[in-house]
Amino acid sequence: MSIKENVDYVKTELSSEEKFLENFVRSERFFKKYKTLILSFIIIVIVGFIGVFIKTKIDESNKFEANLAFNKVLENNNDAKALADLKAKNKDLYEIALYLQAKKEAKIIETNVPLLKELSKYETALANKSITELDNVSMQSDFLLKDFAVFNKALFLANEGKFTEAKTTLALIPQTSKAFELAKLLNHYLLTK
Repeated sequence: MSIKENVDYVKTELSSEEKFLENFVRSERFFKKYKTLILSFIIIVIVGFIGVFIKTKIDESNKFEANLAFNKVLENNNDAKALADLKAKNKDLYEIALYLQAKKEAKIIETNVPLLKELSKYETALANKSITELDNVSMQSDFLLKDFAVFNKALFLANEGKFTEAKTTLALIPQTSKAFELAKLLNHYLLTK
């Protein structure tokens, strides 16, 4: 190696060390300037993770306790403590338990659980033999028993002697529906009317 190459090598080494030291000094200044913000951010992130972990564990515990209380209510309808625990831990399961109790007693209950609310309206319409209520229920596009509601509406219309309206109503039931076989039977009966 020549002296010129050695000098060039030393210059590049010194310039890279200078750059390293310069970057170190810049980062040290940045850290000193924003030290409280950086530490606050780190503390907030740690506390956030701890909070999410604790919330998850509490939710799991509440879910487990609500399921235990629900099972107790299913075994014994008159267990007031289990009902109170269920009401405190999970409102939806509490309303389902009340709905099941009412079903055993042949009562109809108001509920806020979406599917049970629709089912309750359907059962009320059937119990009242109300064509307008069945019509309202069957007009909901996402109703679970829509086709059965349409079938029951047609059945009530046929019982009232409104055979053409019943046939028109039965035509609303698609062939892919589970209620289609019932609709075919009722249509067969209506052919004679």
